[in-house]
Amino acid sequence: MPLPNGFSPVRLHWALTCLDALITPTPLKDRMPDHASSLNPRIQFWPTTTLTFMGLVFGLVMGLGAPLFTLDLTDRGYGAGMVAANSMMHALGALGIAPFMPRLATYLGPRRAIFLALTGAGLTLLLFPLGHSIWPWFPLRVLLGAFCEVILVLSESWLNQITDNHARGRVMGLYNTLLFVGIAIGPALLSLTGRQGNLPFFGTAALLLLAAIITQAPWMVAPLPAAPTQHRLWRYLALAPIAITATLLIAMLDAAATSFLALYAIQSGWSERAATLLLSVMLLGATVMQVPIGWIGDRTNRRSLQIILALLACGGALLWPLAMRQPAFAYPLMFIWDGAFASVYSVAMAAAGNRYRDGDLIAVYALCSLAWGLGSFTGPAISAAAMQASPHGLALFAATLCGLFALLPLILKKSV
Repeated sequence: MPLPNGFSPVRLHWALTCLDALITPTPLKDRMPDHASSLNPRIQFWPTTTLTFMGLVFGLVMGLGAPLFTLDLTDRGYGAGMVAANSMMHALGALGIAPFMPRLATYLGPRRAIFLALTGAGLTLLLFPLGHSIWPWFPLRVLLGAFCEVILVLSESWLNQITDNHARGRVMGLYNTLLFVGIAIGPALLSLTGRQGNLPFFGTAALLLLAAIITQAPWMVAPLPAAPTQHRLWRYLALAPIAITATLLIAMLDAAATSFLALYAIQSGWSERAATLLLSVMLLGATVMQVPIGWIGDRTNRRSLQIILALLACGGALLWPLAMRQPAFAYPLMFIWDGAFASVYSVAMAAAGNRYRDGDLIAVYALCSLAWGLGSFTGPAISAAAMQASPHGLALFAATLCGLFALLPLILKKSV
């Protein structure tokens, strides 16, 4: 995912204190193996809290790792090309493991697979500072990307399965909120620990190993492993086209906006500082608004909500050229735009969780991972071409994608 900035640890406290109020305990017997049905229903609070913590851990690894590797390579005298090539290894690992995710979850179960991925990621981080050459960093980052993808997909799909439909939108919104918070506070932690020496690597590895231990807690009762009902992964594209397309949309526009929004503002006459602040305000909207919008989704028709959010995002993007001339209007507009736009993913995955379970849901998430990778690669390239074609090409690109997505639930009325 793109690397947001501009958050504070206060958001983390806010999100965690909201969790108990947002989740109404419900029996586990409908979504757990038989032996779990005898557990106290209130125990669902603990696996939910633990799995949302996995989102925070994933965000911290991304938020710490990206600047750490980039700055370390720069200090060694390598240019932007080498930094970009090394960064792509993470995405390569994530894309490489995604098609095998359903089979991995079936053979190991989500609990064991997440445990092994957290342990593997922690041990991989410990290997980075051992050598003086950077060439081992390339295969190590492929491994790290694969492990992180397993953590992300299986923890989110597990959380989706154990959450009752009446609270699913809020819980999935909270998971993504904590993920963004983790990404945001990662660089802040790096500034506290210092970048020199091995402490950042060892500290992040310790956090991953701690999370691995927590997954073995007695309250972490996972759904029984179940194979997908479809033997070919691509068939889920026809079964869950809206969720997968929503992921592609979010990835394309997130990558485009985080890469070029500040440049778009500067080209419109903004100072560099003001343009950076605008980007931070935009990303803050994605963090703050996901849980409230998820709450609305739990009480309304999620398909209609996706259409409304997409139309709001389309209309908001069309207002960007006007907002660039009025900073007082631009800040609230970008806050609301990214909050509505980013929440499309949480609402879409809540709808998918209501329709699919077990191996089928993991298969949908695996395809979403591939869609995210494709969107992250293509979004910046297409938006850069749009900006070259028109001064407001970024706004037109965003409005076009959001407008087209708003039509999808209307056309595919029985899909998620």
